[in-house]
Amino acid sequence: MAYKTDIEIAREADKHPIQEIGAKLGISSDDLLPYGHDKAKVSQSFINSVQGNENGKLILVTAISPTPAGEGKTTTTVGLGDGLNKIGKKAAICIREASLGPCFGMKGGAAGGGYAQVIPMEEMNLHFTGDFHAITSAHNLLSAMIDNHVYWGNELEIDIRRISWKRVVDMNDRALREITASLGGVANGFPREAGFDITVASEVMACLCLANDLNDLQKRLGDIIVAQRRDRSPVYARDLQADGAMTVLLKDAMQPNLVQTLENNPAFVHGGPFANIAHGCNSVIATTTALKLADYVVTEAGFGADLGAEKFMNIKCRKAGLAPDCVVLVATVRAMKMNGGVARKDLGPENVQAVTDGCPNLGRHIGNLKSFGVPVVVAINHFVTDTDAEVQAIRDYSESQGAEAILCQHWEKGSDGIVDLATRVAEIADSGASQFAPLYVDDLPLMDKIERIAKRIYRADDVLADQKIRDQLRQWEDQGFGHLPICMAKTQYSFSTDPALRGAPTGHSMPIREVRLSAGAGFIVVVCGQIMTMPGLPRSPAAQQIMLNDAGEIEGLF
Repeated sequence: MAYKTDIEIAREADKHPIQEIGAKLGISSDDLLPYGHDKAKVSQSFINSVQGNENGKLILVTAISPTPAGEGKTTTTVGLGDGLNKIGKKAAICIREASLGPCFGMKGGAAGGGYAQVIPMEEMNLHFTGDFHAITSAHNLLSAMIDNHVYWGNELEIDIRRISWKRVVDMNDRALREITASLGGVANGFPREAGFDITVASEVMACLCLANDLNDLQKRLGDIIVAQRRDRSPVYARDLQADGAMTVLLKDAMQPNLVQTLENNPAFVHGGPFANIAHGCNSVIATTTALKLADYVVTEAGFGADLGAEKFMNIKCRKAGLAPDCVVLVATVRAMKMNGGVARKDLGPENVQAVTDGCPNLGRHIGNLKSFGVPVVVAINHFVTDTDAEVQAIRDYSESQGAEAILCQHWEKGSDGIVDLATRVAEIADSGASQFAPLYVDDLPLMDKIERIAKRIYRADDVLADQKIRDQLRQWEDQGFGHLPICMAKTQYSFSTDPALRGAPTGHSMPIREVRLSAGAGFIVVVCGQIMTMPGLPRSPAAQQIMLNDAGEIEGLF
């Protein structure tokens, strides 16, 4: 049987005017700022007006450790939102925006797949409403103002050897990781070492995604530490008087984007920090707004539960006062086989033993999620090559771990294929069974927070941190930053720092390469192993397959 591509399905969608989608949530046309006919931003004045509403139920979708076989976390998020609406619930979804880096690098599109997609799919993956460009501009304005301040006399006495603020671009470009800036003579400033991160790793992105409103955003931007003086005292963005102009650039980007699913249900798509190098969740303002408008809100956290869900719980929920009512853990037969040692080219034939051998990765994630006190349901994202015996192996294993596993066929059948999961998730969310609590308290020492994540979530035996890193953490505690949560930056492919170590490894150590204080965002970034905050393109990037056809339509974008 030949299946249509995601982009073919998206093009055939019966899109409704965005005003009709807003009306489903009680948003009037006057409170929508349209970007064309099928997407719009929700005004801050409307968001302010609904703050007295009761919150709906919050459902988090996360996944096992990602593999090249695919897990379908966004697809399941979209499908579950459609499924809840299918059974008569008032539901909305909240997901992140797509970065151009992975879009042209490895992943292609990032708006779901099959018959569980958010549309307009092409715009979602290419520029969308310009939020990432605004974040890039605001970030680089601050970069320019730092060098400009130094050029015009350096009144703040910035030590140019200790400027920590890089520039950003929303593209994978390894050549920009480390650069030398201001070459070319006196007129161009003082030469110094510099570099680029990808936009989704920017602290400006994190500030926007954690801010409650524009006033909160400006405060966070002003709190960003950009450099040190010779006496090691911090220099803030507000010292350069950059926070006001940065906020102006982000004024529209701060407003959540409203679009629709293939089944014309509301979807908020806003913000996009990566989960392996940032905190991996869509914006607080989108999630909290959706909770005021819908009875059920389905959101996702990036990559596997050890990264995205951990940060969702320990950073986003902590900062926004949120508590999930249910967690859906996405798994696939194919990914279980890969975790069981099967090569990607050999995933087709039935191999129940390999599924069973790979299930400890699923079990590790189930146990980790339960440690937060939240009920867990496993969603088996169905592939057409899956056999009944392989699916049953996951069901049996999940049951042995105290979690129910439900087969989902939303990719092929849309909401009709995920009704069972939607029904069960609604029952759990309504039951009040969740007893959510973060993994650590605010006043736990920073090193202890790091060790708690490494040992309880990654199951590392120990954390390897040299004296310089430990001294830096203690210095930040002395400066009043000890209450901040931890944002681990590590490979998404393994519980360890070795991306090739699949399954549920034990007996490994967690090496810390560096730590970064994100005072504006309000967390400490801990860089582990060889993780890069500016990824590179693969040998054969997805960009090679993306083009316009003779009809002027985009091809290759999944």
